[in-house]
Amino acid sequence: MVMAAAESQFHVLAVDDSIIDRKLIERLLKTSSYRVTTVDSGSKALEFLGLLGDDDHGNPNQPCICTNHSQEVAVNLVITDYCMPGMTGYDLLKRIKESSSLRNIPVVIMSSENVPSRISRCLQEGAEEFFLKPVRLSDLNKLKTHMMKSKCKNHQMPENLEDPERPEESTATSSPSAETSEFQSPQSQPQLKQQQQQQSQANNSNNNKRKAVEEGLSPDRARPRYSNDLTVVSN
Repeated sequence: MVMAAAESQFHVLAVDDSIIDRKLIERLLKTSSYRVTTVDSGSKALEFLGLLGDDDHGNPNQPCICTNHSQEVAVNLVITDYCMPGMTGYDLLKRIKESSSLRNIPVVIMSSENVPSRISRCLQEGAEEFFLKPVRLSDLNKLKTHMMKSKCKNHQMPENLEDPERPEESTATSSPSAETSEFQSPQSQPQLKQQQQQQSQANNSNNNKRKAVEEGLSPDRARPRYSNDLTVVSN
């Protein structure tokens, strides 16, 4: 139930000009619990994605049509047929990969013709898979991996933009230094040490003065010493 709920969040845009193949791919995708939108041409796929605008290079005489489907409905994967009139699946792939906002959407190409050069060109242009028709359910089981990778890429970008929280961390880290500065900043400790030094110096000077006074008043210093043998000299 949890896996089915996670897969139901994925939305697949299926593009095929054949109604039979379009119905088949729609049924297989819904069996896999995907949300499905089907269109019958590459231009309608661009219209649904919101890419059919002023930069459309398909037909200059065709009026520009731009919708807001890309803003309202998120597309997690595009699976398209290769051979279609007007715009091929390869052209649709290029237009999606050239879009700065949709280039991360996985694109899968389908074809009833096994042409190695065609397969190689699509894979080099950025296609995730190249399925040969008729598409089987086992093929669609590979889609979930590509959509999960795309979803992870889209979630990594907002996480990388969560830098406004870093100043809070910087302020939080700077607070200990502020606290230490508060403990180091008070002048009572150096003043107390200086007062102790001055008091010790004053005590030493007082002791020296007292010692000097005592030595000046002592009898040994006031009277000279004589020997007991005195010599009397008569005139």
